[in-house]
Amino acid sequence: MKEFRKLIKDNLLGISLTLIGLACLAVSGVIYFSNRSYPSFVQAEVPGLDPAQVEVLEAQNQAFAAIARAVTPAVVNVGAKKVIRVRQSPFMNDPFFRQFFGDFFGVPRERVEQSLGSGVIVSPEGYIVTNNHVIAQADEIKVLLSDRREFDAELVGTDPATDVAVIKVKGENLPTVPWGDSAHLQVGETVLAFGNPFGLNFTVTRGMVSAVGRPGMGLAQYGDFIQTDAAINMGNSGGALVNVRGELVGINFATTQGGFSGVGFAIPSAMARSVFESLVKTGRVVRGFLGVSVMNLNQALADQYNAPSLEGVLVFNVSSSGPAGEAGLRRGDIILELNGATIRSDAQWIAVVASTSPGTQVELRILRDGEPLSIQVEVGEQPSSGRGGISGPISIEEGVLRGVEIQDLTPEILAELRLSPDTQGVLISGIDGSSPAARVGLGPGDIIMGVNRRPVRSVEEYESIAGRLGDAVSLQMNRQGFAFQVTISTRR
Repeated sequence: MKEFRKLIKDNLLGISLTLIGLACLAVSGVIYFSNRSYPSFVQAEVPGLDPAQVEVLEAQNQAFAAIARAVTPAVVNVGAKKVIRVRQSPFMNDPFFRQFFGDFFGVPRERVEQSLGSGVIVSPEGYIVTNNHVIAQADEIKVLLSDRREFDAELVGTDPATDVAVIKVKGENLPTVPWGDSAHLQVGETVLAFGNPFGLNFTVTRGMVSAVGRPGMGLAQYGDFIQTDAAINMGNSGGALVNVRGELVGINFATTQGGFSGVGFAIPSAMARSVFESLVKTGRVVRGFLGVSVMNLNQALADQYNAPSLEGVLVFNVSSSGPAGEAGLRRGDIILELNGATIRSDAQWIAVVASTSPGTQVELRILRDGEPLSIQVEVGEQPSSGRGGISGPISIEEGVLRGVEIQDLTPEILAELRLSPDTQGVLISGIDGSSPAARVGLGPGDIIMGVNRRPVRSVEEYESIAGRLGDAVSLQMNRQGFAFQVTISTRR
């Protein structure tokens, strides 16, 4: 210690000078750097950008963020589990194998299938709207909210024709999304799509309404869908499509094959709400009925029926005992409006009529021989066959498919024919022996699955195609479970 103090004392002058030098250097550095100027990145402005425009965009962003915050809590993840019993060997239908092995290879085995989708809470009581294909034949349905609450859901009802289903959960303080009116949607409007694509829970995408009134395209029996470029992918099914007011204007349900490519579809809220209210109130879907079959106009038909434009739909069949027939509607009339709503296509007509409650008084604005006319009709209830056009079997009076009597498939018919419940098409229930179809071998019990490669899932779809065919047609058929194709021609 004495040596250390002696060392410090002997070098005190050198240490003092060193400390003074370091202090001077530090002061100089502070002065140097404090006098330098640096650009302020926080306060910098992009040249040519109007601050007022920035404020508008920021306000817009805040509005979208507010919509997301308001709607997301009411959009749920829907998980459905289905247990399927299968047989392991197809050979057991052979009597030879049964004789030696009995039912050993045919012991039922269980396979569990799971599906994930989305849903929207639309009432504080816990009612949720989703897609039928998300929960179809499910044995167990789970619902997950964005606040991590999880519920077991009960099935209220389904409607495969529109791909709408309603489930219900029991919980407190459940968030909801208010219904909007899809009838007021315009092409170009901004919409937001909510859902759970690819298991990425509570995702929001933004786009616009690309088109309205799209037909079913084989995706569902009733069309008139909303097309949007807001990203809709697997898992978005059953989610919410909302407008800039945060109102539910559609239920997301489909995208193009292979995933999002700028084209997605949603069920209009007017259709979904009608199905929802019917299922909750009665446990089944009650649809409107007028007893009219229509087809889209083309220029040749417009000229034939003295129509000044291609607006509206042409009536080519009317049930004399149906509501519209009793009110005076005739074959050859052109329907322009229903209760002030412009009718753009046959698919829209079918959807609008079906969504109208029975007992409602409606006004049809029509053209008859080129002259405008209004008809008052009270909407009836659609027959249990599930069709919005003519009740019972129908047949086309003219054209290449004349003389073929058609009716919708029902679970009872499919069971009688020993066909899968998923079989789609329309049944030939009767046929004129002199008709072109009879001459190529078609007969009662055959099922028409498609006309000119266009899927046919209902009598309405069949009528909308068959009534305007030329002198040749290609049919995709199902006979006792075997698919084949046949061409019918009236050419000689």
